[in-house]
Amino acid sequence: MAGATDTALVSEDTSETEAVAAGAVGLAAVLFALSLASVFELVTITDPVAGVPMVALLGGLLVVLGFAVVTFGVGSRLGYVATDPRPTAGLLASGTFGLIWFVVGGLVASQTLGLGTAGWVVASLVTGGAAFAVSALPREDIGSTLPAGALAVFAGVVFLTGVIGPSWLWDLGWEQQASFNAEFTIPVLTAFCSLLVGWAAAKAYGGFGARGRHIGAYVLVYLNAISIIALLFLLVAFTVLKGLPGLFKGLAFGAGAGPEVTLVGVTFSLPVSWPFVMNGVALLNDVNGVLPAIVGTIWLVVGAVLFAVPLGIGAAVFITEYADRGRFTQVVEIATNGLWSTPSIVFGLFGLAFLVPRLGNQKSLLAGMLTLGFMLLPLVVITSRESMLAVPDEYRDASAALGVTKWQTVRSIVLPAALPGIVTGIILGVGRIAGETAPILLTMSGSVAPPGSQTVDVLGGFQLQYAPPFVTNPELMQATSALPYQLYSLITAGVGQSSNISAIDEFRWATALILLVVVLGFYAIGIATRYYFRSKLQHD
Repeated sequence: MAGATDTALVSEDTSETEAVAAGAVGLAAVLFALSLASVFELVTITDPVAGVPMVALLGGLLVVLGFAVVTFGVGSRLGYVATDPRPTAGLLASGTFGLIWFVVGGLVASQTLGLGTAGWVVASLVTGGAAFAVSALPREDIGSTLPAGALAVFAGVVFLTGVIGPSWLWDLGWEQQASFNAEFTIPVLTAFCSLLVGWAAAKAYGGFGARGRHIGAYVLVYLNAISIIALLFLLVAFTVLKGLPGLFKGLAFGAGAGPEVTLVGVTFSLPVSWPFVMNGVALLNDVNGVLPAIVGTIWLVVGAVLFAVPLGIGAAVFITEYADRGRFTQVVEIATNGLWSTPSIVFGLFGLAFLVPRLGNQKSLLAGMLTLGFMLLPLVVITSRESMLAVPDEYRDASAALGVTKWQTVRSIVLPAALPGIVTGIILGVGRIAGETAPILLTMSGSVAPPGSQTVDVLGGFQLQYAPPFVTNPELMQATSALPYQLYSLITAGVGQSSNISAIDEFRWATALILLVVVLGFYAIGIATRYYFRSKLQHD
C-alpha cells in the first residue's frame, strides 16, 4: 500500500511539473512568434498590447520564462522534481553557452561600461568561462537550465530598464555608417532567447537524459520549420496584398467589354476586359499591362525545357546505364555540379559572347531560350542520374533474365521508375530559370524600357521554304520581354503608368505578383505531372 501511495504521489507531482515545463515551452513559442511578427512589422515595438508597451511585454515574458526554467532546473537538482539527468550537459552545450556569454560579456563591457580593449577581453573571458563552467561541471539539469534562464532574465531586465528601448541605436562607427536599431535588435534578441530557453524547457519537460535531449531537439526543429513556413506564407501574402490593387485596375465584365479575338475565322469580343493582363506598355494605353512579358516568360521556359530535358535525360542514361564507372563519369559529375552552382550572370555572358553572334548578332528569344536551357541542363543531368541510380538493380536483372535488350530495359523499366524523381528535378530547375534576370538582360531584351504591346507569336511564326533550313521562324529571332526583366526595368528605370509614385508602385507590385503566379503555375504543372507518373507507376 505504501509503495502504491508513493507511486501515485510521484505520478501526480510529475504531471504537474510536466504541465509547468510544457507551459514554459508554449510561452517560448509565443515569444518566438511575437518576435517574428515584430521583425516583419506586423506589430511594432512601440505598439501597446493590452495597454502594455511591446518592449515591456517582451522583457517581462523573458524574465518570467527565464525564472521558470531556472526554478525547474534547481528543483530537479534538489530532488523536488522527478527527472533522470546525465552527469553533465555535454561539451557541445557547454561550449555554446560559453560562446554566447563570451559575446554578451564583451558587448556589455565595451558598449555599456565603456571599457577599453583589455577590459572587454577580460570581461568576455570571465563571463564565457563562468558560463562554460556552470554548464559543464554540474549535472545536466543545472547545466542546461541555469545559463539559458540567466540569459533570458538578463535580456528581459535590459528591455524593462530601458537600456535597450524603442529609441536605442548602436552606431558601429564604420565608414558606411552601419548601425543596429531597436526595431531590429529587440525582436532578434527575443527570438534567440526564446529558442534557447524553449530548448531548455523542452529538455526539462522530457526529464532531461536521452528523452529530454530528443524533445529539446524536436522543439528547435519544429520552431525553425514553422518560422520558415511562416516566412514563406508571409512573403506570398505581402506580395499578393501589394499587387492586387494594380492587378485588378480597369477590370470590367460584360458583353463586348473585352478585346476582339479571331478564332477559326470567327471574330468575337471577350466578355472580360483585364487591361493589366491583356495590354502591353504603351504611351496611349489607359492602363498598361504585362501581356508581352507573360508570353515571353512562358516561351522562354518552354524553349529551355524542350532543349535541356531531352539532352539531360539522354546524357544521364548514357552515364548511368552504358558508361563504365571511372574517371570519365567522375569528371562529368564534378562538371555538372559545378555548372549548376555557376552564377546566372556567367551563363548570361556565355550567351552574349557565344550564342548572340551566331544567331544573327542580335538579342533574340532563341538566344534566351538556349541560355536558360544551358542553365537547366546540369540539374536535369544530376537529378536524372540520381533517380536512375535509385532504381533497384533487381529490376534490370529480372529484365535481362527474360532476354530483354539493354535499351528496352532502360526504356520500359528504368525510365518509368525514375520519372517522378526526374520531374522533381525539372520542377526545381524551372523554378530557378523562370525568375532569372541577368541572362534575359544580356541575351533577349534589347532596351531598359519594356517593349510595347506586340506579343511574340511563336506558333504562328513558323514558315516553310524550299531551301535549307526549310523551316524558319522570325519570331524566335526578335527581342522580346519577360516578367523578370520587366520588373527589373520598373525598379531601375521607373517605367510604369505615370509620374505618380503610387501608380508606379502598384504596377511594380502587380508585375511581381504576376511573376509569382507564373512561377507557381509552372510548379503546379510539374507537381501534377510527377503525381501522374508516380500513380501510374504504382498501378502498373
